[in-house]
Amino acid sequence: MDNLFILLLLPVLSAIILAFIKSSSARWAALLFSIVQLGLTIPFICQFVPDASIQFAQSYTWIPSLGINFQIGLDGISLPMLILTNGLIPLIILASFAHDIKGDFYALIAFMQAGLVLVFISLDAFSFYVGWEAALIPIYFICALWGEGDRIRINLKFFIYTFFGSLLMLIAIIYLYQQTGSNDLSWAKLTQLTLTDAAQRYVFWAFFIAFAIKIPLFPFHSWQPDTYTHAPAAGTMLLSGIMLKMGLFGLLRWLLPLTPEAVSQYGTLALLLGVIGVVYGSLIAFKMNDAKRLIAYSSIAHVGLIAAGIFSFTQEGLQGAILQSINHGISVIGLFFIIDIIQQRTGTRNLSELGGLASKMPILAACFLIIIMGAIGLPLTNGFIGEFLLLKGLFNAPAYGVWFAVAAGTTLIFGAVYMLRLYQKTMLGTIHDTHSGVSDIKGTEVLVLGIIVLLVLIIGILPNYLLHLSEASVSQLLQQIK
Repeated sequence: MDNLFILLLLPVLSAIILAFIKSSSARWAALLFSIVQLGLTIPFICQFVPDASIQFAQSYTWIPSLGINFQIGLDGISLPMLILTNGLIPLIILASFAHDIKGDFYALIAFMQAGLVLVFISLDAFSFYVGWEAALIPIYFICALWGEGDRIRINLKFFIYTFFGSLLMLIAIIYLYQQTGSNDLSWAKLTQLTLTDAAQRYVFWAFFIAFAIKIPLFPFHSWQPDTYTHAPAAGTMLLSGIMLKMGLFGLLRWLLPLTPEAVSQYGTLALLLGVIGVVYGSLIAFKMNDAKRLIAYSSIAHVGLIAAGIFSFTQEGLQGAILQSINHGISVIGLFFIIDIIQQRTGTRNLSELGGLASKMPILAACFLIIIMGAIGLPLTNGFIGEFLLLKGLFNAPAYGVWFAVAAGTTLIFGAVYMLRLYQKTMLGTIHDTHSGVSDIKGTEVLVLGIIVLLVLIIGILPNYLLHLSEASVSQLLQQIK
């Protein structure tokens, strides 16, 4: 099995089938389809050779009159993102089982999965843009239709923000298309273009803003806290666990190799924005009473550090960014799922109204503690090696590396403070009388959190396989931009 196209086709077919299932059996069908998708991903992982080459490449003529081809393939940068996407979707579907959701919801998740997969395996700018937009549409409807509170206004803001960035990127892609001379939008052709300094600056900012909004990177983040807070639990997991990785991946796959001179000129500024995001997100997370909003701001801090690592232009920084993208995805869906469980059991997620739940929910408390340890990067958890590599990369950055590393290193201190505060306010202390009847997690809840806890520990103890996947591709990327 080496036909990569099947990983795009199956989620689309799944979405069509799920859209017609109106009963509660849709959840089991969605889970089955997602597990099959994960199973079909395994041969690509097993057959992948961890060198710098593009593997499993396929190319189809798409729009002959415009010279546009559909090109897909995998390398050491895209394969980890594919594993993350197809690995987390079954967990997100399982996590939604406690809610009364029909087939149209799962159809949107499947369609979004197809868009995400296309983004990560595209080897031409046109296919990449199609996947980029295809992933946006279903998540907008998931958040707008199943969200809470003032969801319509908030999701309109989210859509406008992200669509504005997409429009800038589209204009830049059209400009690059005109420069090829052969109407070729393949990644290989575009990265070989010799652009003027002015052209590189324009292309850099067009792509950078699109990716920075999606990540989101300070100061393009203002859509994120409200959207995460008011989205349904599964929607928040999709946004934070997988979708924001599109922006981080875009930096690595497209921005750095397309505009190496502009990257070297503006890279320090981009790195600074990432470090500011670390401090900004952490400081605001201290103040949050809404647990879901606290995790939203903590996500801004974590992805700020990942983006800063990318712009350190070091082997450790880039590999740390890829590994930490996976780690962040695993940890953040675990955290959002736990907050969803707490809200279902108690009717609130305000920290001032919670406390003492560990006495009634010991299994949840144990899982929560391990996932928090991973999120704050304690040794032998998944977050430790990722944050270590990112900070080492920043330390070795070409300009002001030591100062950037010191500033970004505050995430270890800040993260420990607001995450342990979150745990204390929910799990420890005296339980409220109104919550004395809550029950511990069971069934699919134990399964989801158990898998996440295992991943936190396994990646923390044995990170070498994931690091080995990306090592050669990252080395080649660094040679391209230096």
